[in-house]
Amino acid sequence: MKKQLLVVILAIVVQSCIPLRIAPNIEDYKITKGKKFKRSLPKRQMFIFEDSKEAQEFYNYVNTKFQLDHIDVYDNVPFTILDKQYFFSFYEVEIVDKGINIAGPILAAVGNKMLQIGDEPSEIFNTDSKTYRNGNYYIAVEVYSDAEKDCLAENSLSRDVVLEYLRQLKKEYLATHNYNEILFKD
Repeated sequence: MKKQLLVVILAIVVQSCIPLRIAPNIEDYKITKGKKFKRSLPKRQMFIFEDSKEAQEFYNYVNTKFQLDHIDVYDNVPFTILDKQYFFSFYEVEIVDKGINIAGPILAAVGNKMLQIGDEPSEIFNTDSKTYRNGNYYIAVEVYSDAEKDCLAENSLSRDVVLEYLRQLKKEYLATHNYNEILFKD
């Protein structure tokens, strides 16, 4: 009886999945090179934050806030800070957590030998060595102007004011549910 109980406890402990890739956890925002975060992004410095809303919500927010009428919403969105014109482009990025359950089939074979059941896997063991996927979504924003190629670079003269603007933009996006409200705030 103790042997069987030990096998059941061992089965429960070992049934967990082995992670292959874990998406980053960003508390507020992160400034990093786009290519470091995800290879498909540009090399410029990016303002990156987790997107808790549905897909295309940031697109809808930007389209409404800047009144773009679905023209050039992803690229070259103009905005002004202290009478200086800047532009931003954004990317909706998905990074998937990925893991695999390889312990199940091995544990089933060992459990069968210990319990002397035979060659067929017991129903108490999970014999599927499947991978699992869990998507994590981020918004990555790059900012540039006619004077500077990368306004988020460490040595950029406008980095501080642009960062403050992006913090406020993120805060407003996450707090707003009806994007038409934004038109009445400005």
